[in-house]
Amino acid sequence: MPLRVAVQMDPIERINIAGDSTFALMLEAQRRGHELVVYTPDRLSQVGGEVFATVRQAQVRDVAGDHVTLGEEVRISLGDETDVVLLRQDPPFDMAYVTTTHMLERVHPKTLVVNDPGHVRNAPEKIFVLDFPHLMPPTLVTRDRAEIDAFRKEHQDIVVKPLYGNGGAAVFRLTADDLNYGSLIDFFSTSFREPWMVQKFLPEVAKGDKRILLVDGKFAGAVNRVPAPGDLRSNMVRGGAAQTTEISAREQEICDTIGPELSRRGLIFVGIDVIDGWLTEINVTSPTGIRAIKRLGGPDVAVMTWDAIEARK
Repeated sequence: MPLRVAVQMDPIERINIAGDSTFALMLEAQRRGHELVVYTPDRLSQVGGEVFATVRQAQVRDVAGDHVTLGEEVRISLGDETDVVLLRQDPPFDMAYVTTTHMLERVHPKTLVVNDPGHVRNAPEKIFVLDFPHLMPPTLVTRDRAEIDAFRKEHQDIVVKPLYGNGGAAVFRLTADDLNYGSLIDFFSTSFREPWMVQKFLPEVAKGDKRILLVDGKFAGAVNRVPAPGDLRSNMVRGGAAQTTEISAREQEICDTIGPELSRRGLIFVGIDVIDGWLTEINVTSPTGIRAIKRLGGPDVAVMTWDAIEARK
């Protein structure tokens, strides 16, 4: 049965369709005959217990520079006039983002929100992963200088990054004798009010940071992202190169370990990051990777995702 699908996202006119997983999900939804409407988070509102959005109907096509036709704006009740909401705006995971999850909880599960907004709020990528410390490299979350000093002394070579950052922004490697250490800690202290994530540096990142996608808690596909020469970060928006890959027994173990909890929480479409067999992040807000995996000959994860969504309706 056709569904009315509202997509909460960044402005669709500005996306790069070649690598955008939201666009891939929209293409598959349209192929199945579902109606698509889009809105940005600032067009969300709540009156009493009812949540509204000012939306535009969208017809999408896989043509760069001509990928969408939008209809006129119309105000709708998300709880009464839609079947599914895709929560897909990009981080930062700030209070504006958190507020939208509170509002969308008002309509879920009558209107299925993917991913479950309450669990998205309670499972930010660099915090939720700490539920599985045995799968992770040595990790510290703090803004206490003495704690960071001790961690650096123990592990020598470390990576420091914002707890709620995204896309590889402000990720720094600090070696044992790096003279920038003090200046970087000062920079983080003035730039970020929340704690930071500090991890032991994994040299094998030079061979790739694997993005693995899970659908309803089960392995769906993977792509290896190799950093550009001279860069620590493997994110494709930072110049990382996508390569075909298979998952190892260790990576399958990671999927099998976290998968049931993802499914229980209603986190239907999730991307995890794995370096040298170590889980570093669980991405639940707006994970990417669908188009890269398909382009490299892997499965169409958008198909699997919509199969899972439709099974819950």
